[in-house]
Amino acid sequence: MVDEGMLPLPVVDGCDLPGPLHDVLRPGCLVPDRQGRLRRLPRFFYEVNTWQTALSLPVAPHFTLWEFLGVDVREAPPMRTFPRYVPCAVTLLAAHLEVIREAVGTYVHVAANGGYRSPAHALTRFASPHCWGTAANIYRIGDDSLDSRERIERYAAVVRGRLPAVWIRPFGHREGEADDHLHIDLGHVVSVPRAAGSEGEAS
Repeated sequence: MVDEGMLPLPVVDGCDLPGPLHDVLRPGCLVPDRQGRLRRLPRFFYEVNTWQTALSLPVAPHFTLWEFLGVDVREAPPMRTFPRYVPCAVTLLAAHLEVIREAVGTYVHVAANGGYRSPAHALTRFASPHCWGTAANIYRIGDDSLDSRERIERYAAVVRGRLPAVWIRPFGHREGEADDHLHIDLGHVVSVPRAAGSEGEAS
């Protein structure tokens, strides 16, 4: 464990975690994306000691940490108990969602399993940015459920107008598309906090 980062949470080197957590998080390991390109998984994580901490800790003016940690039984068992571990780049995702919240002027709701997911999550088949803490599935904005082409594409245009570098999954019913949420992601971003130690090869 290293010193605290900017959030009042310990920053943990995933390589120092005990076996079951290390096996689930696979810190620093290379995994292929859909095109077969290798992506290196995050190594540094915020340690979240309780659900109450996640519920009460703001990571942006209108978002608290729990909104990125909601999962169901498809997540690996070590990631459904506390302490929980979330990649440090989740703060970058929160900042981007805050820009979206400002643009739409109302609540932005992240789906269960739509924030951070571990590499061992049952929905993880490739190097999804969800495993980096840099993707969000938005299922509702204000009173609008994002379950139609018109709504998804309307809000996608808003996001592109404010955040042109963000990737948005196209509307559709095939693999790699989305028809019941707005998927945004920042890519495979690895955040190494100032408090973290050496970035040498993962063990």
